[in-house]
Amino acid sequence: MKTSAATPSPPATAPCAVCGRSLPEMDLLPAKMVRPSIAKLVAQDCPQWNADSRICKEDLDRYRRQHLEELLEEERGELGTLEREVLDSFETGQLISQTPEDLLDEHATFGERLSDKVATWGGSWTFIMTFTGTLLVWMLLNVTGWLFRPFDPYPFILLNLVLSTVAALQAPVIMMSQRRQEAKDRHRAENDYQVNLKAELEIRQLHEKLDHQIARQWEHLARLQQLQIEMLEDRRSEPATK
Repeated sequence: MKTSAATPSPPATAPCAVCGRSLPEMDLLPAKMVRPSIAKLVAQDCPQWNADSRICKEDLDRYRRQHLEELLEEERGELGTLEREVLDSFETGQLISQTPEDLLDEHATFGERLSDKVATWGGSWTFIMTFTGTLLVWMLLNVTGWLFRPFDPYPFILLNLVLSTVAALQAPVIMMSQRRQEAKDRHRAENDYQVNLKAELEIRQLHEKLDHQIARQWEHLARLQQLQIEMLEDRRSEPATK
């Protein structure tokens, strides 16, 4: 005789107090687990919010963002683009830390990359020694005339023209590279500010969660203590049995 396997019962569902969707209870957070600061915001929009209500993750993340946005507005005034990107990262759960060099190098043009290489090579000892050696050989050959007839005799007018041309071209190239370096430093400072701001907000949320959990534990202990006192009083009020 074959026995049919028992079909698993569907998970219990409950409605979300905010959006009204019927979801599995495991996907809903009870009202007693919501921090008071966020529960206050939910109660302002949902008059039916009470201790037995439940809220889904999407609505909870939205109210968390609203709470952080109000907190930042109180401290910093009007929110800028950097602050809103931090709030978006809280809602989406994405990381905001990035490397400015990689971000700028991806969109760099050929001229910008070339300016970086020229500035790097022009500021090295290799360039200094090579350029100094070239000048000495130039002047030595044109003064002594060992290998050929001097093409730039003293006072080296052609050499002065070459040096002036090199300096005129090198200056804007170095300024272009410095401007890119300033952009990298600015992006790095903005990224550090966003990371620090997000860390500060997360630490505040952790403090609120800990305070909320401690308050709930004290409340639970107080109820247990009250229950024990009532049980002791009931046992004392019972008539003594022989």
